[in-house]
Amino acid sequence: MRFLTRSLLGLFLTFLTLALLFLAGFQLWQAMEVRGGDAGPARPPVEQAYAARLLTLVPVTLTPRMQVYGQVVSRRELQLRAGASGRLVYLHPDLQEGGTVGAGQILARIDPSAAQAALASRQAERDDAQGTLADTRRRVDIAAEDLAAAERQAELREAAVARQDQLSERGLGTSLDREAALLASSTAQQGVISRRAALADAESAVTAAENALRRAEIALTEARRDLADTEIRAGFDGRVTNVAVVEGGLVTLNEQLATIIDPDALEVRIPLSLDQFTRLLDPLGNLGDHDVTIALEGSAGQLTATARLDRAAVSVADGSAGRIVFARITDGGAALRPGDFVRVSIAEPPVAGAAQIPAAALGADGTVLVAGADDRLTAVAVEVLRRQGDDVVIAVPADLAGARIVAERAPQLGTGILVRDASDRGRTGTATERQVQRSGSGRG
Repeated sequence: MRFLTRSLLGLFLTFLTLALLFLAGFQLWQAMEVRGGDAGPARPPVEQAYAARLLTLVPVTLTPRMQVYGQVVSRRELQLRAGASGRLVYLHPDLQEGGTVGAGQILARIDPSAAQAALASRQAERDDAQGTLADTRRRVDIAAEDLAAAERQAELREAAVARQDQLSERGLGTSLDREAALLASSTAQQGVISRRAALADAESAVTAAENALRRAEIALTEARRDLADTEIRAGFDGRVTNVAVVEGGLVTLNEQLATIIDPDALEVRIPLSLDQFTRLLDPLGNLGDHDVTIALEGSAGQLTATARLDRAAVSVADGSAGRIVFARITDGGAALRPGDFVRVSIAEPPVAGAAQIPAAALGADGTVLVAGADDRLTAVAVEVLRRQGDDVVIAVPADLAGARIVAERAPQLGTGILVRDASDRGRTGTATERQVQRSGSGRG
């Protein structure tokens, strides 16, 4: 039985081998028949045309926009500081983060009892000084009247001495009477001098009393100012931030309580490189008046505002070689807050004879690929004027006006490559047919 099985298997393998040899010979015979027969007309080879998006260069006057970043700051801030030390006995409900306050509004009050007591004491001292001044002025009046009386008495004594001299000349008077009259006149003169000294002392007392009154009035003014310093008021209309106190807390002199920011006086602090700053200058070297667009970007969208360049900083920040400019927000800044980091777009001076193309159209060597009349590419060097994010602004010379360039360069594209406009199928088909015909006619 085993011999029979092996014999049948050998016959099967033999027939299978013969069948495969017959199939191979048949395939070989067919190949020889095709080669020896007439294969018909040969198809001319077709050059491959690569699809590319083409742009037409049209020179126009462009206004490039400089894309930079900046930070919102406030041009008008007020730090609320304690003018006296003590306990806070009152805080306005609006004195909280984000609160809105008005000019002159009382925002906080420090315990005024000590200041009021000092004010009452200074008022009493001022009243005492006024009373002292009035007394000294009355003494001056009395001393003046006393001096006038002494002078009249001295005049009378002088007249008595003159009568005695006349009587002595007639031989009627005695020497004793004349000596008595002279002594009385001398005493009267001494009394006048004493009254003058008293008047001078009274006038000096008036001067001292006036100085004391002025010092008392100064002290009274300081006491009133100290009392006024116990009330903290808003200097202008604004919003409150950085609140650092609570009602009932103790504060020291000059301690900061909060900060008021004017929301209508915001500006953007923009750091620029020296090259960017130079492009914004006018022919006289002054910072031009340029429009500025501000964008605060977030996950849910962005907030925009408009501004205008206002001024440039007069100093350079440490470690920086550029310049810092400030743009004053004119519209749409209600939602912005100091400290916001924003994207800034600044309008530069217009550039004539330029075109804006995608940055992908510019090669690393500063050239663009120009499609000629036969749709073949040629590399042409161009001058890059500005870079605008994913685009570049190039100068368009007269020989490139109206030329078509490749918008997005690919590794397979280069000088001499045949392209077809991916956005114009009719034109592409015509250019390809012309190239096929040229290839066929050359072979014929």
